[in-house]
Amino acid sequence: MNRTGLFIGLALWLVIGVVFGLYPELDLKLASLFFDPETKTFPLKLNDWAGFARDAAMWVAWAFVAPSIVALVVKMFRPDRPLLVPGRTIVFLLVTIILSAGILTNLTFKTYWGRPRPVVVTEFAGDQQFVPWWDPRGGCARNCSFFSGEGATAFWTLAPAALAPPAWRPLAYTAAVVFGAVTSGLRMAFGGHFFTDVSIAGLVTFVVIWFGYALIYRWPRTRFSDEAVDAALTRLNMPAYRLRQRLFGRKTSAEPSV
Repeated sequence: MNRTGLFIGLALWLVIGVVFGLYPELDLKLASLFFDPETKTFPLKLNDWAGFARDAAMWVAWAFVAPSIVALVVKMFRPDRPLLVPGRTIVFLLVTIILSAGILTNLTFKTYWGRPRPVVVTEFAGDQQFVPWWDPRGGCARNCSFFSGEGATAFWTLAPAALAPPAWRPLAYTAAVVFGAVTSGLRMAFGGHFFTDVSIAGLVTFVVIWFGYALIYRWPRTRFSDEAVDAALTRLNMPAYRLRQRLFGRKTSAEPSV
């Protein structure tokens, strides 16, 4: 998560955006690699093992988030106890996945960017007109193609990779990129997304993670400590905790643990 990585990510974003913007037919050519003209389908979409792999990829990604969610819930009910997961880890993982795989993907682009999925365009036996990645005026009404939510979620595993021990970090980054690429390849093979949908999803997610890591861990003016997060959550949840204790006739601690 250094400046070199950011420059590489932005450069790839620029190259892919310009090349596929000038030559949008490249998206169709790549999608056609997975399409069977005889059956007029994307055959891998009907494969049970491929479908299981698609679902499992999302389980793997959310498995990295689950401990942070559990730690927050426990802290809500027992603010007098320290967090089970470091505070900055909770903030970093939850904020980045909500932004990349939630707000930017499903609440912004996929809602207002009407690009049809490959499986429904006329080139692949569908009934809608193909549009390039930059054109939001497609015929899709909801849950559209640009950009890929599952691609963003898979590439989000770069976030937990950034928290790996320094000696293991290069391997963790490599595994996250491969995981994101394979998952995105499955989405293309199913006819669910074009190459630009999944590649731009990965690059947007990387940029969100890069700035999130810099704000929380690197930049002196914005970074904070695990203890500060724990103390803030204690202050936030303590009034409700004391109220519950009084209602059930239990004694409350004189001071919180943080």
